Amino acid sequence: MNYVRTGMLLAAMTALFMGLGYMLGGTGGMMIAFAVAAAMNVFSYWNSDKMVLRMHHAQEVDERTAPDLHRMVRQLAHNADLPMPKVYIINNPQPNAFATGRNPQNAAVAATTGLLDMLSPEEVAGVMAHELAHIKNHDTLIMTITATIAGAISMLANFALFFGNNRNNPLGIVGVILMMIVAPLAASIVQMAISRTREYAADRMGAQICGEPMWLASALSKIAGGVKRVHNQDAENNPATAHMFIINPLSGERMDNLFSTHPNTENRIAELKKLTSGSNGGFGMAQPERNAGYQDPAAGGPWGGVSGNSVREPRGRGPSVPPAGSSRPKGPWG
Repeated sequence: MNYVRTGMLLAAMTALFMGLGYMLGGTGGMMIAFAVAAAMNVFSYWNSDKMVLRMHHAQEVDERTAPDLHRMVRQLAHNADLPMPKVYIINNPQPNAFATGRNPQNAAVAATTGLLDMLSPEEVAGVMAHELAHIKNHDTLIMTITATIAGAISMLANFALFFGNNRNNPLGIVGVILMMIVAPLAASIVQMAISRTREYAADRMGAQICGEPMWLASALSKIAGGVKRVHNQDAENNPATAHMFIINPLSGERMDNLFSTHPNTENRIAELKKLTSGSNGGFGMAQPERNAGYQDPAAGGPWGGVSGNSVREPRGRGPSVPPAGSSRPKGPWG
């Protein structure tokens, strides 16, 4: 149903684009605007991962510098039948995470030090599974297509003042003003609706990948609280990247309103709780332990981490990550 809804929203955005082109009264300007928007988004599609990771000062880690986190992601990627993505840690006290990359073969997942310090290993596993679900669902491609169409609509709306007064626009100057204001607003609303739909889909698949819906539900609750308390200056400087994070890093949303890039956290947790029932997916149920394997943040936590330009040594080892559908964990990190 999430894919059906996404398809319907994309169709609505395409119809809005074509209708706006018709109102402008010619295919020439419409095709130029679409070509320019497509070129911009193709560039973003091929380079967005590097750009976003650089914006947030992410540092790549490996089995030597963050062995537990790296092994966790490897096991979860195996559960999801995905290639091993690159793993990054962001030296930022706000708990958050995101995935990027143009396809599963060129993907990366990133977690902040705030997330690794605040969450238990089980909850981190739920978050990483959610990000891998975005990769598996090709959400980067979906959002790139959405951004292309939304960008084309905005360009056409900007052209409306110069080319909108023609026989295809029966409303005259009123129609021009409506095109300039309403069309980009409608495109933004649809774009954000698609983003919220993909978050719900990633939550469900993430629960399947890690095998325990409540790991992710518990993580979402903690992250939402942390985001409200901790300011993320890099996110504030680059608000266009906010939709990539598991929780909006700019502000805590109170409801699923039209202008929210993320669903309400309580609604997401409620949907995950439904998955713990045998009639809603057959997941095993295990409440995550509170801060299992937790170490003092100054010591680097159980994952290894970053502090300035150095990589902290890992301390300790967290609990296991079960393959999706299994009833019991299968040893440390699978």
